[in-house]
Amino acid sequence: MTSRPPLIFSAFNEFVLSHHDHGGWRRADSRQADLNSSTYWVDLAKTLERGKFDFLFFADVLAPYDLYRGNRDAAISTGMQTPVNDPAVLIPILAHETEHLGFVLTENILQEPPYTFARKLSTLDHLSGGRIAWNIVTSFLPGAGRNLGHSGLPSHEERYGRAEDYVTAVYKLWEASWEDDAVIADRERGIYTDPTKVHTIDHVGPYYTVPGPHLTTPSPQRTPFLFNAAASGTGIGFAGKHAEVLFTTGGRQGAPASVAQLRAAAVEQGRAASDVKIFGGLGIVVGSTEAEARRLDAELRETQSLESMLVKFSGFWQEDLDRYPLTATVGELRESGAPGPITRQVLAGADPSITFEALVRAAANSHVTGTPEQIADEIDAWQDAGVDGINVQYLVSPGTFEDFVDHVRPVLVERGTMQADYRPGTVREKVTGGGPYLPERHPARRVRAELAAARAEVRR
Repeated sequence: MTSRPPLIFSAFNEFVLSHHDHGGWRRADSRQADLNSSTYWVDLAKTLERGKFDFLFFADVLAPYDLYRGNRDAAISTGMQTPVNDPAVLIPILAHETEHLGFVLTENILQEPPYTFARKLSTLDHLSGGRIAWNIVTSFLPGAGRNLGHSGLPSHEERYGRAEDYVTAVYKLWEASWEDDAVIADRERGIYTDPTKVHTIDHVGPYYTVPGPHLTTPSPQRTPFLFNAAASGTGIGFAGKHAEVLFTTGGRQGAPASVAQLRAAAVEQGRAASDVKIFGGLGIVVGSTEAEARRLDAELRETQSLESMLVKFSGFWQEDLDRYPLTATVGELRESGAPGPITRQVLAGADPSITFEALVRAAANSHVTGTPEQIADEIDAWQDAGVDGINVQYLVSPGTFEDFVDHVRPVLVERGTMQADYRPGTVREKVTGGGPYLPERHPARRVRAELAAARAEVRR
């Protein structure tokens, strides 16, 4: 078989009882109920590092899902992303116990002021030796907006306006406040930092005013590695401008068009198509034979909670799915004219003869089942579709990740599709093969150059 270039691999998770597994925590072979134990997470991080994963990706939410039946009860009772803890507190523990694994922190731009957030990310990047990434999100749960002091979620337009202002402010703090040689650590003179090389940023935007200076010395990456998921036109434009990792939509079949659109969005913003890495998402069930894999898959589905699925997709499809009879067919629901806009799109692509319950269960189980070789074939097919990486989603934790590392990884390494070992350096260096900092054509580095030029002009 022709050797393939290695893909980037991320383990998709959340500091939570149940992410997208819909009841996997109930299984005897699950450790998910140990979510409050650092030992569980340390063991998982070490497994991922043994498997040479690039990232442990922490998704996050700041409110229970509450559209289903008009309340949060089902989300809480089934454990659907509730309870959820703060991953920013956990990451330093995991970084201490690993050497190479990168960590993606999801934090939305409504969550805290850019000034304190910039300090937190710089601190994490220092403590991890440059292994921190930020997944930039604007939030989609109205409850999160309410909990963060808004009457609900700001409009889509306002959230992206805020996001643009927010990232500009933190870029200035990370990139332009401290010069590279500001720290001199002169023991004889008792001077640690040259104050003439630490600058205010005097950011005044439509939403945030941040004088600065940044309180933290430049971290190994200055700006952390940047992730963003986008689906709307506005969101894709934002991701193309800022993100280093973006996510496909439409599954593997829709990946080529999605990849082309995302790369084009980066080019439109003055970046190179190669500046962005595109990830696909994949859940797996592995067996030594096809029959064993199908048996394991059937066992997993038996423990899944339909109610948990309805809770999640009510949030994702932005309407209360309890309004639809589970026994109604997709065709009947199409003809009713009742579905909301997102649900209507889902129904349009489904078999009209299946029931609504079957549709929901299928949407929750888009994973691949098979032998290690068959899973590797699927990953190869994703690479053929144009992606640079795979976000591996668990069905039961840590079992899904252990199966991947122990059984699928050896096949991928033999094919060249997964790295045999880590590169040296920060996570940006490991993933891109470049330097520790963003390329000069990225907006963050352009901000740095602009402020440096402005300071030089003042000194003339």
